[in-house]
Amino acid sequence: MLERNNMNKRPLILVTNDDGITAPGMRTLISVMIELGDVVVVAPDRPQSGMGHAVTLDAPLYCEKVSIDQEVQAAYQFSGTPADCVKFAVSTLLDRKPDLCVSGINHGSNSSINVIYSGTMSAAIEAGIEGIPSIGFSLLDYSWDANFEPLKKEIKKMTQKVLAQGLPKDIILNVNFPNIPDFKGVKICRQARANWHEKFDERTTPHGKKYYWLQGEFVNHDLGEDTDEWALKNGYISVVPVQFDLTAYKAMEALKNLNF
Repeated sequence: MLERNNMNKRPLILVTNDDGITAPGMRTLISVMIELGDVVVVAPDRPQSGMGHAVTLDAPLYCEKVSIDQEVQAAYQFSGTPADCVKFAVSTLLDRKPDLCVSGINHGSNSSINVIYSGTMSAAIEAGIEGIPSIGFSLLDYSWDANFEPLKKEIKKMTQKVLAQGLPKDIILNVNFPNIPDFKGVKICRQARANWHEKFDERTTPHGKKYYWLQGEFVNHDLGEDTDEWALKNGYISVVPVQFDLTAYKAMEALKNLNF
């Protein structure tokens, strides 16, 4: 069953991210979305990378209306996490459910295991939980001045298709772009089996107090040619369908045999 947008009205598009409301990646995404619908922006007031699906339970939250683009219906900077931004937009700011939520464009890849840690994807997933067709966009370039121009045509095309045709129920798209000017095409992929080999570097403040800084190396153990990592390495845009139901259905019968 597909969720389909009513094309008799101009679609309402919610734009968010985890790099903060001033991030160039988000401004690029906004420039594409205003061509396709009525855009409302709700994004963190500061960088929130690596927040995953965290929500704020023990601190007050602040929302401030800001000016971004005269063609944007409204824009707000919010003091919460990316998931908070979507919750607040849907429950408080908007008078109707968005027809689409797009998150990003993230400065850096969210392929493979990174989807677990990603604030960008968690915002999109939160929208998916609310029943909103959602897409997270990321570019394999961590620099603030990354070139997002080559992405605009592909993002517009993908977004138009989702607005017109919908997505399978409870599915969110995780879209990653390689850092090249010309893409070979689009690959529908699975998430590669990869992880971070991490360590905490011990350091000392000028006052003699120890502190720790997380460092790590990304290691891809997956040699499959149907993964997001393979697609990015070989010049393709990777599209991974993501679901928020984490049940491992294939393991249920095996667990029954353990006779808990």
